[in-house]
Amino acid sequence: MRFFLRRLSHAFVLLVGVSILAFLFTTLAPGNYFDEMRLNPQISPETVAALRVQYQLDRPLPLRYASWMNSVLHGQMGFSFAYNSPVAPLLFVRARNTLLLTITATLIAWGIALPLGVWSAERFGRLPDRLLSWATAALLVIPDLAIALGLLVFAVRTGRFPTGGMTSLDFASLPLSGKLRDLALHLTLPVTALVLSALPLLIRHVRAAVAEVLNAPFMLAARGHGIPRQTLLYRYALWAAANPLISLFGFSIGVLLSGSLLVEVVMSWPGLGPLLLESILSRDLYVVIGGVLLSTIFLVSGNFVADILLYWADPRIRTESGPK
Repeated sequence: MRFFLRRLSHAFVLLVGVSILAFLFTTLAPGNYFDEMRLNPQISPETVAALRVQYQLDRPLPLRYASWMNSVLHGQMGFSFAYNSPVAPLLFVRARNTLLLTITATLIAWGIALPLGVWSAERFGRLPDRLLSWATAALLVIPDLAIALGLLVFAVRTGRFPTGGMTSLDFASLPLSGKLRDLALHLTLPVTALVLSALPLLIRHVRAAVAEVLNAPFMLAARGHGIPRQTLLYRYALWAAANPLISLFGFSIGVLLSGSLLVEVVMSWPGLGPLLLESILSRDLYVVIGGVLLSTIFLVSGNFVADILLYWADPRIRTESGPK
């Protein structure tokens, strides 16, 4: 229990620190949402000043932060100037779409990386392993933006996949099977872009971790006892190499989440990415802060899931965190 309490306290401190920095940097940036109104001759300076007072932009920074924290505790996360509504409902709808994209890409990337990494580690130094290493090295040097744009060009030229959005216009009239197929088609390109960007790093880490374990004395002894190859690789070697891979799992969620924001903008996926970009350009202060805080919550949650898996997989952690 102390292990989880310690992790939760670290996560809480991190979220508070991120909220303070996000609020500070965003509010101290030059300009605000009402600056463009001053250039409009139809809007009087008194109206702009009244709006600034209404949205508390005339108050000192510590008081504005305290007011914003109070709104967070009440589930609002501030007020959007552009949408004239609380920030939380705007973010939660987009966050659901981002989570769908990120979780799908994470599961597919790890589902491919684990068998490929184990396969490469078993053939360490041989031609198949070198070919896979060259392929992952080539993918590593390609920017995420180039991958996303290349997939868009492929979709436009072939016409096999939608080039934007999450659903088709007639989605509501489709049967359940048609809705699932339509959603899967719209997911294909952004998920592929995220998987291709994350896959090289995952494969290389799995390969390195498993290759190190395969040369361990207990693995040589197990091989000498005639244990079948599949059992040796996936029950013993992969389990023994689990600790660094579980830690990497939490890190990969953050990487895919940050990459998904770019992919969402390029491929018009209605997630947090386009909303954050639009809010940054329009200086919609509290939407930007809420989006940054929500992204941090996703990252912290992914690391916390990795901590739970580590606690379950490694008895040494349970021994260290137990009562003394």
